[in-house]
Amino acid sequence: MEALLKINTIVISHNHYDHLDKKTIKFFKDKETKFIVPLGVKNILIKWGIDEGKVTELDWYQSTKQGQLKFTATPAKHFSGRGLFDRNKTLWASWVIEGSTEKIFFSGDSGYGKHFKDIGESFNGFDIAFIENGQYNEKWGDIHMMPNETIQAAIDLEAKVFVPIHWGMFDLSLHKWYEPIESSYSIAQEKGIPIIAPKLGEILTNEVQNKSDLWWRASIEKEENTLKVSAVVE
Repeated sequence: MEALLKINTIVISHNHYDHLDKKTIKFFKDKETKFIVPLGVKNILIKWGIDEGKVTELDWYQSTKQGQLKFTATPAKHFSGRGLFDRNKTLWASWVIEGSTEKIFFSGDSGYGKHFKDIGESFNGFDIAFIENGQYNEKWGDIHMMPNETIQAAIDLEAKVFVPIHWGMFDLSLHKWYEPIESSYSIAQEKGIPIIAPKLGEILTNEVQNKSDLWWRASIEKEENTLKVSAVVE
């Protein structure tokens, strides 16, 4: 975390552990960083030592401004909870971030639904859409999307560029770690949707329109070769 640039604002989608990490939040306790969160999440941050004045809490379709940027909480199809007795006690959300010339969509976690088309129409499309693209299962359709649904969401949102997220950091499902990016990349190419898939921690400018570096394939090849060597040894 010490390697991060100065962070002005952190936007939280919901309170699940892979989206709201206590150690990470407390790192910003004494910094000027502001937080924008869905309803109910503010109390968690305050409990962890974040000053109440640094946290803005919003319901769906409520907005706030930070400098020149406008942040709007928008619907998502998911759930919340960090323990046995707080399921759905706090809200989950996707987010729209509007600057003077560009609009960005961040899906958070979400199953597929008509809310993507509604949001796309309400905001007249997006320059970039960051959409969840992993940790799925056919039985989890109410809370996560399959690759074809992720691409359809990008189409519904009228996104000029699609950035797949939620596939390369945490391994929470039964599919192979690279299956989401391989599937979505293939479908996006087939549908003619520009896709940017940066490495973890890589910084890209908003001028990049279609980054086709398939960096993950080298990792797949290395992993498969390791498995072959292991099989031979055994």
